Amino acid sequence: MVAMGESLFPETEAGQDELARPVRPDAPLAERMRPRTVEEFVGQEHLVGSGHLLEKALAGDARQSLVLWGPPGTGKTTLARLVAAKSRMRFVPYSAVLSGIKEIKAVMAAAEIERARTGRRTLLFVDEFHRFNRAQQDAFLPYVERGDILLIGATTENPSFEINGALLSRMKTLVLKPLGVAEITRILRRALEDEERGLGGRARASDAVLESIAHASDGDARRALTALETAVGLMPKGGTGEIDEALVREALQRKTLLYDKSGEEHYNLISALHKSIRNSDADAALYWISRMMEAGEDGMYLARRLVRMASEDIGLADPAALGVAVDAGRAFEMLGYPEGKLMLAQAAVYLARAPKSNALYIALGEAEEDVAKTTADPVPLHLRNAVTELMRGVGYGEGYRYAHDDPGAVGEMECLPEALRGRRYLTREEGAV
Repeated sequence: MVAMGESLFPETEAGQDELARPVRPDAPLAERMRPRTVEEFVGQEHLVGSGHLLEKALAGDARQSLVLWGPPGTGKTTLARLVAAKSRMRFVPYSAVLSGIKEIKAVMAAAEIERARTGRRTLLFVDEFHRFNRAQQDAFLPYVERGDILLIGATTENPSFEINGALLSRMKTLVLKPLGVAEITRILRRALEDEERGLGGRARASDAVLESIAHASDGDARRALTALETAVGLMPKGGTGEIDEALVREALQRKTLLYDKSGEEHYNLISALHKSIRNSDADAALYWISRMMEAGEDGMYLARRLVRMASEDIGLADPAALGVAVDAGRAFEMLGYPEGKLMLAQAAVYLARAPKSNALYIALGEAEEDVAKTTADPVPLHLRNAVTELMRGVGYGEGYRYAHDDPGAVGEMECLPEALRGRRYLTREEGAV
């Protein structure tokens, strides 16, 4: 039970208190090493550098609500805390995972009261902002419009799909990039050497070893620091020795790829695979399909997409491509993972190397458009089967020319309805098999 006047949510009178709060010595290394100043922050120069979008906000002049969109471990939460640290606003951190509409309304009401009483706005930081549904997001809108709160939402999902248009139009979206290998290596080196919050010289590591960790982290500083801490924990008790590649491999175990089979990254990767095949880049096709398979993509989904590509982008230029894709799907269905990966990879490379033609894809679209826009004319009489005397009597089959006996019929006998006489979707060369 919350006492009268007691806040439901943690808050600080000044954002600086949030960063100055002592971190427990047994907290994860990534939390202990979270930057406390702009000078400690690594990466995102396109946002925090001189003359860029966050320069004024990080100097204490935050005026616009923000969406921080980027992969995990790229500094979204840290940037929000750094903005709060320089702000004179009441700071309320908030998790979309833990709270619902009732809690949102309580925070908004408190923000309104605080502004009416003291004139001070509330800086509300919401982590995992995409976890809110549309109704929950609507609760923020009037308070953002009136200026009672400055809202900073952090999300790993595309705001275009996950945030209400009305709310998104009132916020500035900033895109954070995965950290580079050099940036993560710098963060790891600092963690190794920091005696106050880091590992304080308990271990040594060459740049090559730190770069191995950085490569495996896929631009995620938190993942990299966790791997470093794990590697140090695997060393003999009390040891202050060298972290080598063997320790790193043990700490990393199997690389977990950033992938959400129902999210945007899923569509980004299949788009990359499709466009690599269309561009006849077999090496890129092999990389992208391997990346999807290693991340656990459904093999039959990949097989279905390859079948689609075989007709859409290769089509009549190499009709055998469709059979290759279908056979790969059947083989995968028989074998599954891991043996079936080879068949899908073989199909992807075959399709990439095959000659390309989208003539059939375009022609089908034009035929479908004609079907939609023209009258459904009767089948010409000469193309109809005259199976009864009555049918023959009214002209069914009259004028039909049997192509095997009358080669001149090819190209001379019209087979389209009268309204589309002479319409051509394919050249004779494209239509040949």
